Amino acid sequence: MQRFGFPAIVMPRRACLAAAACLALGGGPALAQSATTTPVIVDPLAPQLQTNTRNPPRFQRSDRAPLAQAPATDVFTPPASGAGRTGFDSSNSRATRARRATRAIAPGAAQTLPESPYQKPIPPLATPTPRRTPAPASASTSASAPAPASGGTGAYAQATPWQPPQIGPIRPPIPKRKVVPEDPYAPLGIRAGPFLWFPALELSAAYNTNPGQTPTGSGSTVYTIAPELRGQSDWSRHELKVDLRGSYTDYNPDQTPGLSRPFFSGRVDGRVDVTRDTHIELNTRTLITTDNPNNPNLPADLAKLPLYIVFGGGVGLRQTFNRFELLVKGDVQRTAYQNSELTNGQTVSNEDQNYNQYGGTLRGSYELTPGVKPFLELEADTRIHDLYTDSSGFHRDSNGGYGTVGTTFEITRLLTGDIAGGYMQRDYVDPRLGTIGGPIGSGSLLWTADALNTVKLTATATIGESTIPDVPGVLSRDIGMQYDHAFRRWLIGTVKAGFGTDLYPNAITGASGQTSDRLDKRYYVAVGATYKLNPMVQVKGEVREDWLHSNVESADYNATTFTLGMRLQR
Repeated sequence: MQRFGFPAIVMPRRACLAAAACLALGGGPALAQSATTTPVIVDPLAPQLQTNTRNPPRFQRSDRAPLAQAPATDVFTPPASGAGRTGFDSSNSRATRARRATRAIAPGAAQTLPESPYQKPIPPLATPTPRRTPAPASASTSASAPAPASGGTGAYAQATPWQPPQIGPIRPPIPKRKVVPEDPYAPLGIRAGPFLWFPALELSAAYNTNPGQTPTGSGSTVYTIAPELRGQSDWSRHELKVDLRGSYTDYNPDQTPGLSRPFFSGRVDGRVDVTRDTHIELNTRTLITTDNPNNPNLPADLAKLPLYIVFGGGVGLRQTFNRFELLVKGDVQRTAYQNSELTNGQTVSNEDQNYNQYGGTLRGSYELTPGVKPFLELEADTRIHDLYTDSSGFHRDSNGGYGTVGTTFEITRLLTGDIAGGYMQRDYVDPRLGTIGGPIGSGSLLWTADALNTVKLTATATIGESTIPDVPGVLSRDIGMQYDHAFRRWLIGTVKAGFGTDLYPNAITGASGQTSDRLDKRYYVAVGATYKLNPMVQVKGEVREDWLHSNVESADYNATTFTLGMRLQR
């Protein structure tokens, strides 16, 4: 004891023996009686778990209340190792039912724990306050309102029982957007650097009952080879598209000589993204083809159809101002004809049909809603021929243009494209030719009704040149519809229909010398099917019927074509 700084208390041996004898001869009850009245003072040196670290017991004054008192009726039970007033019990003994009942404290009731000078009373559990909802002031509402609970004061007063908040009617679920599934038989393409190319080749054999499109034409077998190549860039900025299509149609020379001809259509479109709202658009195009065999501009004694080529390009600037978009574009185009070969071996020049065209386009559009963008488009151009007059002595230089009003669609990818209507007109320098024009419609719509049905609609209008005396030109209008139904993903049925008109002003001269307009009406209907073996091989078949009705005698005809072919694509 001296080592710890406390004075040693030495008791004589005889005093210790006397105290022991008193306990043995009956001093026990007296000591027990005194123990019931004498408070048990905790040893200040004993470790306590639930003590105030800022005011330990050994630094407290002796006049303070003791930490704990042992009642006379209590039986001392040694606590488990590590036990404290927080309820932790390291003995891993199961709590009795009585102890569990004391732990279950109802909401709003105060928790009772052993009294301690170092603990403050624990307030009752707070009850969630219900959300206040506006209610109309009425007698029934005030009568049914719950009265405030009594029995508590201050911050610890018992609150009103919780009630669920009142909510309005449940809104119907938002309809899900229709998603068009991808075609598992679509071409895969070939990756070449930043480009994705889609090459294809079609081979077909057909029989046409009237390939010459004459009132009393004879039939002929037809063989066609048609390659094509499409390309798309994969850049983060800018864009480049390539679309090249060609074909060669070969007729039986013994049945219909002079009708075999090539065809080529190529287009390259580019876009340069200067900024997010400023884009430069570039395009170039080429077309190589022939006129139809029944075209009034062709002489009757041709040995073969002459080719003509149309090529040109343009540059435009597209600027976006929030929802408003403005496009300004310039365009140059050249049309040149091949000389005509007659059945008698002579050659006739078609230089008087060659001309250059210069034009400009102004288009403004406004995004009314996402996917719907109405627009107004105006175009003006001038045509200048290589020769001042043609073979008939007419000066065919002209100025023309059109104006259309329409809108573009892109509604959840189910309806895409554009459609417009307006007026087209062309004035010729030679006063004898007059003016040609009329209302027009243009557009291209793709409607995906569902995963099995697709409808396409196209409309075009053009004013072409003419070599007929006193006829300024030809106004052509065409509209076509195509309906595709997927019986299976690999079996597609197709129905096509179309109507077109060709107007030649002052083309008919009567017996009295008066002139009238020639109007040719064209119709066609086709039914076909496509069987997709895999993404690279398809088999096609089609039956098509064509009619032409004209107000000119000996011009009507009809033709039927049966076609069977194969398409190879990648």
